[in-house]
Amino acid sequence: MILNTSKFGEIEIEEDRIFNFVMPIIGFDELTKFIILEPNKDNLFKWLQSIEEPSLAFPIISVASLDYDYSVDLSDNVVNELDIQDPDSILVMNITSIPQDNPRGTTINLLAPLIFNIDNQTAAQIVLSGSGYDISYPMFKKD
Repeated sequence: MILNTSKFGEIEIEEDRIFNFVMPIIGFDELTKFIILEPNKDNLFKWLQSIEEPSLAFPIISVASLDYDYSVDLSDNVVNELDIQDPDSILVMNITSIPQDNPRGTTINLLAPLIFNIDNQTAAQIVLSGSGYDISYPMFKKD
């Protein structure tokens, strides 16, 4: 399948790599089909590219690759919605905000992680209510 994106140009994607968001990204309820892109394998950041809206791509990161004290407990509802059978099939990613004029001002949304079930290509954005996590956690310590 060919996808013409505004950020990455024309790219060829495999349809079996498309995730179906059964619990949509907050504020984007009408968009359910996304793919994870890794334009630079050496970079911590990946991109969550919308299939339905080629101009929309979120920079995402796996907090597990950073030295943060972060854990995600999934409710039975989320486990059922994503049909999670094997905990090893779960990928947790977080949307980041990277200011163009100040990349060191990058923040990570720890409050509402993205949960991917890589076994069945389903995904969800969940809110960790009562967790104390921040929606705009600074990725870099201030000097």
